[in-house]
Amino acid sequence: MLIKIYPDHPQPRQILRIVETLKNGGVIIYPTDTVYGFGCDIYNQKAVERICRIKGIEPAKAQLSFICDNLSHLSRYAKSISTPYYRLLKSLIPGPYTFVLPASKEVPKILKSKKNTIGLRVPDHPVVTALIRELGNPILSSSLPGEMVEEFTDPERIDDKFGKLVDIVVDGGTGGMEYSTIIDLTTPEPVLLRQGAGEFNV
Repeated sequence: MLIKIYPDHPQPRQILRIVETLKNGGVIIYPTDTVYGFGCDIYNQKAVERICRIKGIEPAKAQLSFICDNLSHLSRYAKSISTPYYRLLKSLIPGPYTFVLPASKEVPKILKSKKNTIGLRVPDHPVVTALIRELGNPILSSSLPGEMVEEFTDPERIDDKFGKLVDIVVDGGTGGMEYSTIIDLTTPEPVLLRQGAGEFNV
């Protein structure tokens, strides 16, 4: 099902409809401030497993991210980090960055990597913010499979390719072509794991 939504001023009725699907264990494809991605409720294990089946990967190797609307989720899902790292986070979010952090006990076991870390992201996108606030907890997110990211900028093409595998494709307009920049904050110094849309100099 393709649902059109205004990217700058998402309609509350459509947000409620999408969140109801997430609460019922559904999987969506939705826009962010970078590329379109799969999304589900972090607490619904069957939905998480479904995304992993679509991508053909194990959950522990899936590079799944927690999509949050602000830093309030940090203390719940990540262990405490140093003051310099906290300042770094505050200076770069919201924006096109994913931060690798030590996972707290609150993170569902299926979502922890073998290194006991999580990816945390706060996109600068009104649709994402509205969805998370209505849901009440982060959305689990993963990139769409394939190498040709330019194929996934058009929501109608995305719907043609993946629409039968998910419950909703959220059409928030043309998507970006660059992934988020990934920064590892589990080490004494920040480590740039992937240079993406966000500028970062180590």
